[in-house]
Amino acid sequence: MSGHSKWATTKHKKAVIDAKRAKAFAKYIKTIEVAARLGGPDLSGNPALDLAVSKAKKNSVPNDNIDRAIKRGAGLTGEAIEYTEIMYEARGPQGSALLIECLTENRNRAAADVRLAVTRNGGTMADQGSVSYLFNRKGVVSLQKNGLSEDDVLMAVLDAGAEEVKDAGENWVVYSEPNDLQALRDALNSAGIEYDTDEAEFVPSMEVELDADGARKFVRLVDALEDLDDVQNVYTNADMSEEVMAALEAD
Repeated sequence: MSGHSKWATTKHKKAVIDAKRAKAFAKYIKTIEVAARLGGPDLSGNPALDLAVSKAKKNSVPNDNIDRAIKRGAGLTGEAIEYTEIMYEARGPQGSALLIECLTENRNRAAADVRLAVTRNGGTMADQGSVSYLFNRKGVVSLQKNGLSEDDVLMAVLDAGAEEVKDAGENWVVYSEPNDLQALRDALNSAGIEYDTDEAEFVPSMEVELDADGARKFVRLVDALEDLDDVQNVYTNADMSEEVMAALEAD
């Protein structure tokens, strides 16, 4: 799940742990296969593939898995892989909104699985466009503070297209237009600043605060969606206070 509220910061920490699981590996592998299919197997001539491979390596995906994915995607193994990107929209507890990004070779399976996960966990599917208008596509880079001030981060990224730096508790989050994401990465690398995640994400224009009961239902809904093989990302405008987060952790 993506976003940068207090809830999202907790989820990003979880994502670092989950990245060592086979389930998370599969998502990186799919991205590599798609990039290799669209632009060929040569990393030097395929920036999308080079980025997908670097992210997979950063998240501990084994080199053998990466090499096989490149060959499969480029058609060098005789396998035909045709993934389709689909975005579903849903409503969760207490008016929260969800965008569910899928990458699948079977549209019917993806649609049925997403619908079942949503309806079984207290959500409702939404008409196309009825949720997506609440989000904007942005480049998002999250980095641990590690003694860095907001000015330190701003100095590093201001000339690279950064629009805003937000305080997300233990992290700084930098926002830009998606096309400026590579410039942000380069600027942070040049400044010697390490970052945890760097993605083009759907960022909510406003957030919905959930109470403890709504938060419990929301977590079940998101977990059910993220467990689906075809789901790549879940974006939401839901947020939770520190008190609600503490209540969830105490359950």
